[in-house]
Amino acid sequence: MSTNLFDIFGGADGFKGPRGPQGPRPPQRPNYQFQRPSLGPLGITVIVLGALVALVVVASRFGTEILWFNQIGYARVFWTQLAALVGLFLVGFLLAVVVLAPNLRLAWSHRPPVEKAPRSARVYRDMAERHHKLMAFGLPGIVGIFAGLSLAPNWRSVLVALNGHSFGKADPQYGIDISFYTFQLPIIDLLVSFLLGLCVVTIVGVGLVGYLGGAVSISPLRVYRPLRIHLGILAAVVSLLIAARYVLDRFVMLYEAGRPTDGAMYTAVHAQMPGRLIMAVIAVLIAVLFLVAAFRGSWYLPAAGVAVMVVSGLILGMAYPLVIQRFKVVPNERDLESPYIQRNIDATYAAYGMEDLEYENYTARTDATAGQLREDSVTTSQIRLLDPEIIAPTVRQMQQSRQYYTFADQFSVDRYTLTDAEGNEEKRDTVISVRDINLSALSRSQRNWVNDHTVYTHGFGVVAAYGNHLNADGLPDYWEQGIPSRGEMGDYEERVYFSPNSPQYSIVGAPKGAKPQELDYPDDTQEAGQVRTTYAGDGGPSIGNFFSKLLYAVKFGSTDLFFSSQVNEKSQILYDRDPALRVSKVAPYLTLDNKSYPAVVDMDGDPKTRKRLVWVIDGYTTSDSYPYAQHVNLDDATADSRTDNRELFAPSKTINYMRNSVKAVVDAYDGSVTLYEWDDKDPVLKTWKSIYPGQVRPMSEISGDLMSHLRYPEDLFKVQRSLLTTYHVKDAPQFYTGGDQWRLSEDPTVRSSGGQGGGTQLQAPYYLTMKMPSQETAEFSLTSVFVPGGDAQFRRAPMAGFLAVDSETGNEAGKVREGYGKLRMIALPSSTTVPGPGQVQNNFNSNRTVNLELNLQDQQGSEVTRGNLLTLPVGGGLLYVQPVYIQSTGDTSYPQLRNVLVAFGDKIGFAPTLEEALDQVFEGDSAAQTAHSGAATGGEGEATETAPAADARTKLSQALQSAADAMKKSDEALKGGDWSAYGEAQKRLQKAVEDAQAAQEEIDAAAGAQ
Repeated sequence: MSTNLFDIFGGADGFKGPRGPQGPRPPQRPNYQFQRPSLGPLGITVIVLGALVALVVVASRFGTEILWFNQIGYARVFWTQLAALVGLFLVGFLLAVVVLAPNLRLAWSHRPPVEKAPRSARVYRDMAERHHKLMAFGLPGIVGIFAGLSLAPNWRSVLVALNGHSFGKADPQYGIDISFYTFQLPIIDLLVSFLLGLCVVTIVGVGLVGYLGGAVSISPLRVYRPLRIHLGILAAVVSLLIAARYVLDRFVMLYEAGRPTDGAMYTAVHAQMPGRLIMAVIAVLIAVLFLVAAFRGSWYLPAAGVAVMVVSGLILGMAYPLVIQRFKVVPNERDLESPYIQRNIDATYAAYGMEDLEYENYTARTDATAGQLREDSVTTSQIRLLDPEIIAPTVRQMQQSRQYYTFADQFSVDRYTLTDAEGNEEKRDTVISVRDINLSALSRSQRNWVNDHTVYTHGFGVVAAYGNHLNADGLPDYWEQGIPSRGEMGDYEERVYFSPNSPQYSIVGAPKGAKPQELDYPDDTQEAGQVRTTYAGDGGPSIGNFFSKLLYAVKFGSTDLFFSSQVNEKSQILYDRDPALRVSKVAPYLTLDNKSYPAVVDMDGDPKTRKRLVWVIDGYTTSDSYPYAQHVNLDDATADSRTDNRELFAPSKTINYMRNSVKAVVDAYDGSVTLYEWDDKDPVLKTWKSIYPGQVRPMSEISGDLMSHLRYPEDLFKVQRSLLTTYHVKDAPQFYTGGDQWRLSEDPTVRSSGGQGGGTQLQAPYYLTMKMPSQETAEFSLTSVFVPGGDAQFRRAPMAGFLAVDSETGNEAGKVREGYGKLRMIALPSSTTVPGPGQVQNNFNSNRTVNLELNLQDQQGSEVTRGNLLTLPVGGGLLYVQPVYIQSTGDTSYPQLRNVLVAFGDKIGFAPTLEEALDQVFEGDSAAQTAHSGAATGGEGEATETAPAADARTKLSQALQSAADAMKKSDEALKGGDWSAYGEAQKRLQKAVEDAQAAQEEIDAAAGAQ
């Protein structure tokens, strides 16, 4: 008679089999009950304290967010996002528990009687008997937590799927509205994938429970009938979900990245899509086979079906598309792919707002004649000589006032309407920056909690200078400057409590009548040398009570905040002060422009009210699932020589749809965030307005003054120009051949330090007031340059194209000026001889006169810095203008404009002023109207050059001309072998260089005397 383990080991009493009186006692059944360790008073205390600390930390994080959103007035955003996150977590958790727990319990109930269980499973079964509740509920709970955490981050997709608005456009393959792909399809795809994963986990769990319960035998493989039916039904469900995935793939293909362009190409439409449909049908048939096998007991049919599906997947999913691609498409690729490439071109233009691009072939002149710029007087008068990237050290030296103030490394370009000496109003391009607080500049003895967080709390005012006009010393000509601010800006709130460089947090506010604690601004007329103030705005949550102080002390890890006497019942805490961060929190669905810029504006249109200093940030609505549109990586598309390292606030970095739908305004004093609708036709913004009703204000509420300072956003333009390197070709067959590919011009003034062997960075787009050939008037515009593309070793660098967008919004309240946002491109013939930026910079550097003078200026403790190389379509051709700055060495040095370089065709002008440089190029009289700059002899109110400086400049010009003549004679003598003439020419060259150096010293001395 055979004896199994359950005959020997039985019940709770252990061994029950026969044994002789002298026989050894059989081994006892292992006891799986574990004795709980005793915690003791100390252990309990540690656990309680740990729980309290964790509770306080969580309460601090959660509570401070509630206080922040309540104070700023966007509490609905917080609660909606929280509800969506928690709701999705609960959905994932409950789905996992509801699916997994009953299935595990059912699988346990399907275990066979003990006598029918395999011997190898009986020990596991006894252990599982003791812990079956943990297995039935604990395991689903753990899986549910992970399932909920995997679903929660998709809260945006769920909200837009439930509130999506129609695009009013259909995809070219199935004729379904675009909104299905951008709103519904992602969440359907997510749900199917989630359920598929959950069902797979369930099958594994059911199989494991079946094995522990003895319903599964490994060798030989046998499954107890009730469990077999259970597993068969689950396998059928998995097969149906796989079929659903195949069906969804047919739609997802329309926006997948691919080659030669994104979207479903010929092979996808004619091979992969039919293949996916066939695979879906096979999966459904396999589901039926699983059900049949579950009840009939034979697994041969579903096993054969799975094998067929695997083979079919290899054939229909890989082999057949490869055969079609290799033997049908590749030999006829241009003809077969062209219809689908055209879909991609059309969709890309629609997705990125480029449908109204005006494209013009432009035969640029390269000859320069007198009077050639007469018709371009408005453009030439606004040529910006003040480089916003270079002048920061100059402004810091002249306008910083104290070491604890600073200005941004990059100034912003804007336009303001100013009144001239004759009382006429004129819109002028302006370079502007905020005087910000800089705690890092304080000495070590000044750095303490009180100073950092209660005294040095804010910056003060702005500095604004004419973009096209410098004074006689080559320094910015300010029309708003000083502390307190003075100039033409008018009365405005100058205190800057919110900026990209504000301290992490500041404690402000005090009871009425209390002594001011905050440093307002320095004033030498005061006894203490400074004026103090008390914040009177509503910019942060109150921390006047014990609970809020505790929350924020924990949040910022500061006991000083909790115990300091500086914190009173009227105190507010200002934090999250970066304008872009504030906008990203109240509008988490927006992708934000990399740069926020300051503006002093009348927000309500009432001239009697005080103006406000605000930050303007462009917000974009994006998607990555627009059918057939080309995908773009935002980090790559927006990077150039002037891109800083600021964090890009974006829900997704890879997109294929983009709209500038929102203009966000952040008040620099109280941090209030106002969102204005900019594109009322954008279905993505409409969807989010349904989710957050009342959050975005209509355009009609934009005041006229604020409207005049809005502009075309830089990052959107960068994305568009990166696409237009290829997509300027709109004909599909020509697009396929790629014979007219362009690339963005590299910045010839900047070398990249990254990458192997250096490498160059892309030239940044520039804001300029200029007129395209097809435009009637010159307008504030954003511009960029293209050069021919191709392999790096065969590249040429002449001009290929020039892109400009009308960035002028007008000044009418609630209405955008007609013409704003119009993209215009001029394309030069492939045989063009018009040099590109790199060639022009090389011509500048190799010109003898230019080279000689700059080398002179680069000596004797000075450094030459070349400013932005601007390109303007004027005079029937393309004009290049580059300011040249001189900076002495030393800690207190700063750049000063000394010369202007100009190029038109192959001709070069180099002079102290733009007007003189233009005249050199255009036969002595360009007829251009220019603003006075450099060594100008301006009218009333303009800095003029002294007589000694003027005489010195004349001497310098004569010496440089003599040097150039001597160099020419030297070359001629050297070629002719006339060593005597060569020696005489070298002597004249040496004398000319010495005269030039002396003249330059006189100029520097005259500038210092002024």
